[in-house]
Amino acid sequence: MKLKKYEKNPIIAPNPANAWENLVTCNPGVIYDDGRFYMLYRAAGDDKEHVIRLGLAVSENGFDFRRVGDSPVFGPSADGPDGGCVEDPRIVKFDNEFYITYAYRAHAPGQYWTFAHDVVRLPRCGAYAPAAMAQNLGNTGLAVTSDFRNFRRLGRLTSPVLDDRDVILFPEKIGGKFAMLSRPSDNGHTPFGDIYYSESPDMEFWGRHRLVMSPAPFEVSAWQCLKIGAGPIPIETPEGWLLIYHGVLRSCNGYVYAFGSALLDLDEPWKVKYRSGAYLLSPRTPYECMGDVPNVCFPCAALHDEETGRIAIYYGCADTVTGLAFGYVPEIIEFTKRTSII
Repeated sequence: MKLKKYEKNPIIAPNPANAWENLVTCNPGVIYDDGRFYMLYRAAGDDKEHVIRLGLAVSENGFDFRRVGDSPVFGPSADGPDGGCVEDPRIVKFDNEFYITYAYRAHAPGQYWTFAHDVVRLPRCGAYAPAAMAQNLGNTGLAVTSDFRNFRRLGRLTSPVLDDRDVILFPEKIGGKFAMLSRPSDNGHTPFGDIYYSESPDMEFWGRHRLVMSPAPFEVSAWQCLKIGAGPIPIETPEGWLLIYHGVLRSCNGYVYAFGSALLDLDEPWKVKYRSGAYLLSPRTPYECMGDVPNVCFPCAALHDEETGRIAIYYGCADTVTGLAFGYVPEIIEFTKRTSII
């Protein structure tokens, strides 16, 4: 079973007219609300520091998106811990407000694709500087908005001494607690690179951390043998929480990012019922294989039509543009169970 890539991909590409997004427009968070699709996408220009911001695009059909204005809607703060870059948003709605998890750094990462893999620019710091600053770690913040124009920063969700990104919130409380998935590590690519589950009574203090999944052995499932990370907001189904996640392979041609699927227990989501041994989608087209970081398909959003079972998955391509792929949830569930390595 394979997803069908949208024939008009990429759906968002860099805009030469805007310096802040003339190089990168990828890894979007997307949500449907009141007849309209809202997309927050990672945007960056060709500046040496590589400051990363979020742009806004909207659509009435989910694939023809138009930018809203010529300026970013969310960017690094002037006096907060997220002063270098904000990127890779995921969006979930509670009550009448949209909650956005986003990765950030204290300093702009620099043009990281010209460095060694997962290496970023480090600032000059004193011996007693905190790790988040001295190592320019990737942390995750939480912001809230009701209109995608005005945002309130609610603070850090993850540990300041770990590189912890790929953070997604579940769309409802589990056992009376808010729930999230994340990928804590000490310096980017690590011997673990695992997905963890955490819970919170208030979205401020998180605990009861539990391991969900680790990379698979190469001989079992090569596409996810180096590291894995959560993708879009999980989708509730009768079979369990459907999780789309990315995996990384270190190949003779560099790193390759693909994505697959898993089914998590509805009541205890740290328990994996099924996990696909084959990938759902991998980089094959020029827009996925050529860019700032070649050979990347990085899923960030998935929207599900309960009536038809159709799913739309929005994903970053080669750290440069945004792609869209379609499938059907029942088929993905069957695929996940049939190819499961659990």
